[in-house]
Amino acid sequence: MTPAQPGAAPDLVELAKIVARQRAEMDRMRDQAATSAVVERAKGAVMALTGCSADAAGEHLRERAKTARHTLLEECWITLGTLAPTAPGPDQAAEATDACPPGSRSGALADASAPDDVAAALARLGQALVRVTTPHDLARCLLGHLAQDMAADAVMIYARRPDGGLELTGHAGIDDKLAAQWSQVPPLSGIAALDALRAGEPRWLEDFAADEQRYLLIGDPPERWRSRAWLPVLVGDSAEVCIGVLRGRAGAFTPRDRAHLRGVTGLCAGRLRAFDTPAERSTDAATNAVQALFEALPVAAMLLTPLRAASGETEDFLVEAATAQVGELLGRTGEEPAGRRLLEFRPALAGEPLWRGLLDVLATGEPYEGEPFAHEEVVDGVAELFTYAARVAPLGDTLVVSWIRHGSSDRQEQRLADIQRLGNLGWANWNLVTREASWSTQVFTIVGRDSARGAVPLDEVPHLALPEDTPALTRAVTELVQRGRPFDVPFRIRTTGGIRHLRLVAEAVSDRHGAPVEVHGFIQDMTARRRAELALVESERAILTQHDVLRAERTLASRLQHALLPMANRPVHLAGLRVEVAYLPAQSGVHVGGDWFSAIELPDGDALLVVGDVAGHGVDAVATMAQLRFTAKGMVITGSSLTGALARLNTLLLHSRDAQSTATMVLARYSPRQRRLVWAQAGHLPLLLLRDGEVRYLRRPRGMLLGATSTPVYEQAECRLGPGDRLILFTDGLVEHPPESIDRGLERLAEAVAAPPTDGPGSLGSLLAKMLPEVRRDDVCVVDVRVPGVRER
Repeated sequence: MTPAQPGAAPDLVELAKIVARQRAEMDRMRDQAATSAVVERAKGAVMALTGCSADAAGEHLRERAKTARHTLLEECWITLGTLAPTAPGPDQAAEATDACPPGSRSGALADASAPDDVAAALARLGQALVRVTTPHDLARCLLGHLAQDMAADAVMIYARRPDGGLELTGHAGIDDKLAAQWSQVPPLSGIAALDALRAGEPRWLEDFAADEQRYLLIGDPPERWRSRAWLPVLVGDSAEVCIGVLRGRAGAFTPRDRAHLRGVTGLCAGRLRAFDTPAERSTDAATNAVQALFEALPVAAMLLTPLRAASGETEDFLVEAATAQVGELLGRTGEEPAGRRLLEFRPALAGEPLWRGLLDVLATGEPYEGEPFAHEEVVDGVAELFTYAARVAPLGDTLVVSWIRHGSSDRQEQRLADIQRLGNLGWANWNLVTREASWSTQVFTIVGRDSARGAVPLDEVPHLALPEDTPALTRAVTELVQRGRPFDVPFRIRTTGGIRHLRLVAEAVSDRHGAPVEVHGFIQDMTARRRAELALVESERAILTQHDVLRAERTLASRLQHALLPMANRPVHLAGLRVEVAYLPAQSGVHVGGDWFSAIELPDGDALLVVGDVAGHGVDAVATMAQLRFTAKGMVITGSSLTGALARLNTLLLHSRDAQSTATMVLARYSPRQRRLVWAQAGHLPLLLLRDGEVRYLRRPRGMLLGATSTPVYEQAECRLGPGDRLILFTDGLVEHPPESIDRGLERLAEAVAAPPTDGPGSLGSLLAKMLPEVRRDDVCVVDVRVPGVRER
């Protein structure tokens, strides 16, 4: 603004000051109203859990905040984020009042002993959250909060999808292109955010080289962020949202940073649950005018504003205005719905057709009219039933819902229309004396005839049928007209929409002499039923055919697999090693998997040990397995290094007939002279080493799974084996048994290998018995390598 000259237009200067003061006052009042709404919502949650009064709930929150060194607003956010209210039972009501609400378990979210600067930062964040209205706003707010404090460069917010995958609901600090690439994440292993949600614990990614091996890292390139933290947002005992903090700098998150981030997620849980909660119903002149307008309407009606959850989906509606009759029609006679949430006013509405209609109108913009329903009203002291139909129409960003009451004649017509619509039939009437015919509208629709042409006389009805059905229908009509014999005859007609299967049921009305003078009946469209019957027959045939094909394919694949993987009946000795192998096919499903092994002695006296797993099942997976198995052996025998062999196998898969194939593999070469084991891997699980009663997984060298990229990097690692050492190579079918996590499976394998054997040192039986469930969902391949001890030589 250009400075005003002295003496020039002083009224404008004063006006500008007044506007600035008013704007500041409005911002202050808006924040105050939003803060008050958060506090009242938290009090309501405590009241619902404990059954205490509003004053007691407020005092409880203040005491908890004081104990945990929180502001009252922080404690309210934490309470909203973790409370899972349930109605106390009769024997729990008394003690619930003194119970500590889960929402106040502040120690798990922001330690009361946290540094003063962290507590102050969380207090500022709690205040800033009242101005956040969307997940994107939340991400921007968090980035602004964490950028200076711990050098955060980006924030990402993921919500769990119903299929177990992730959806990016908010982000800040990343470009739209990268956000689009990572907007939907399938439920795969190796995703840090998913790992954090499944475990319910944060994942601190502070060693970029190790993290790159374990996880699929976000970024283009991933090196853009050298350290990351993924923190699940706990709501009650579960987590459906995960917040990621990404930093360009390397290094660990300090204990102070970790405490700070845990406190942040505690506050965000409450914000995520309270999105779009109205701070307080406005009582300005515009709102009063709308309510006054609705009160003057002669029908029951209400105005709704949608309220959206963190995911963007509509979770409820706010009743902005309503007529007096609405409360009665919604089953809450005498209560005022205006200013309340619709599902709060009538929770059962979520399971009724009207709720679905509201969402459909919101999505499509097309009006909705519900099915008529009966409602009892008291008129002059007498209870009477009336029929209503609900209608929903869009009005800008809001919806108008109205209820129309039908008269008695309307109800009769509506019932008749309902019967015809539900039965897909229509009535017909023929006067045999005057040759007049009349059909209902539904009959014209069924036979595909324009109503302007009028109904077809009874003796001409058989001509509507296909030629092969005409004789039977003609005989039935003749018998009815001449002898009054009723009939029920199926026949087919041809319409612009194709062949229809119809049914005509008719009976005659006779005069006093017994001569038929009138015929009435109905025509029913049976096309859908007939097509369903034919489809069922075809489906049964297709199922039988497909079953035979799948059984033949499984038999072929199984024979190929047994031919390619000859199993030794007893342990074999290679280069001074004692090697035992086990292969167990999956017991569920109809396909054979692509797991394989190889254990041979090379011409120079070394031993080659290989375990691999091709993605997919069936003949194609077995064929790819054979290609990789024999090619790998050939390459190593002819002098290729282990990393060179993996690189060439990757190229082979990329240029194979099925370019979508991928596989994991471990190649290990043992030299008996130096007792040196050199190994490389391509996206496979690590080797397990047992030495002197202690087990550990060998650190995996770098290596991307085969067929995933044209520029892979493979490295090899070295391990010296000593007498008595035991080495386990295996595929994921041994340790991955959903819903158990693969990390837990690896822990169980280590425990099983470390346990003393119960059936002799030369058998895999006890190990497999401990590790495998009753029904295996995947193939299992294990290569058990032992270095003989001094006494065994």
